[in-house]
Amino acid sequence: MTLLTLSQVEDLARRAHAGQTDKAGRPYAEHLAAVAEGVRVRGGDQEQIAAAWLHDAVEDDALSEEWLEGAALTPRTRAIVLALTKRPGEPPEEYARRILATPGAALVKHADLAHNADPARLVALDEPTRRRLAEKYTRMRALLGRPEGE
Repeated sequence: MTLLTLSQVEDLARRAHAGQTDKAGRPYAEHLAAVAEGVRVRGGDQEQIAAAWLHDAVEDDALSEEWLEGAALTPRTRAIVLALTKRPGEPPEEYARRILATPGAALVKHADLAHNADPARLVALDEPTRRRLAEKYTRMRALLGRPEGE
């Protein structure tokens, strides 16, 4: 099986999330691109960058878990995407443990949190939502510990 290239993964992720917007009404692909770039600047490898493009695809039902299992991706990329896929009702502590137990996943999650907590994104939200999300992101950062290389 020939693996998907990074540009094919990007295209796939953009198509899977087409029409989807973030909480501020921005195209969701902007978030995916920012997380992928965040992984790259943090020293992430191609597998982690691919996982960054796909990190919300299963959770958001843009792609199925069955698709992911058979996708032309490395086992490590698939494992990172699955680790980053929150399960309904899952406690944050359990989610963080799974991320920390999956090689390469913490770096992707730190890039995700950094973009989610970007003040330029949060300013577009109402105050209660901004406060709730900031607390959520701060808690997850604490559960994950310091990012690699920082």
